[in-house]
Amino acid sequence: MSRKTIIISGGTLPEQAVLEILKEHEGASIIGVDRGMEFLYRHGIKPDYLVGDFDSVSEEIADYYRNKTRIPIREFNPQKDVSDTEIAVRMAMTLGGKKILILGATGGRLDHLWANIQTLKVAFQAGADAEIIDSQNRIRLIKDVFTLKKEDAFGKYFSVFPFGEAVYGVTIKGAKYNLDGKTLEFGNSLTVSNEIIGSELSISSSSGILIFMETKD
Repeated sequence: MSRKTIIISGGTLPEQAVLEILKEHEGASIIGVDRGMEFLYRHGIKPDYLVGDFDSVSEEIADYYRNKTRIPIREFNPQKDVSDTEIAVRMAMTLGGKKILILGATGGRLDHLWANIQTLKVAFQAGADAEIIDSQNRIRLIKDVFTLKKEDAFGKYFSVFPFGEAVYGVTIKGAKYNLDGKTLEFGNSLTVSNEIIGSELSISSSSGILIFMETKD
């Protein structure tokens, strides 16, 4: 399996953006997750693996993958203790994925979005680089020292938030609003909607994990 994995989950999948990402990362392994299978089916894209409880996939498409392909399927009971996306992330890591792009992780269900953001920690703690991407946003976890060149930024704005516990010694350089050794606690909106103005953004902290969000709008 490729060390780069794209997970097609069951949330909002803007057609053009998803197809462009798949083209950009041609050769990556693809895991279809539940309703994300319908996107793959419609576009004739063959995934390497399929996972999910199949509760939001049409019976026609589910039967096609079960009976007319040899794609490995891990099917679960809908009454389970983890989300389909988390199962896919754990599968990607088990198969050697070190770079994981999660598409279809955002949409109308905010509870699903929050669960998917928390799932990033599963990969993060295992040393894998996982990102949630849609047409407007890129979300990942960072700690210690993180740098991003301006030309590699996903969008105009970025925000950082503590992931659970307080994060100490947060220093931001190269931004419109810099920080020097600030403590960020849950519920603090100080670091929302910042901009990179230097050639490179640098974010460092002495402890804790930060959610790093980039947005185009």
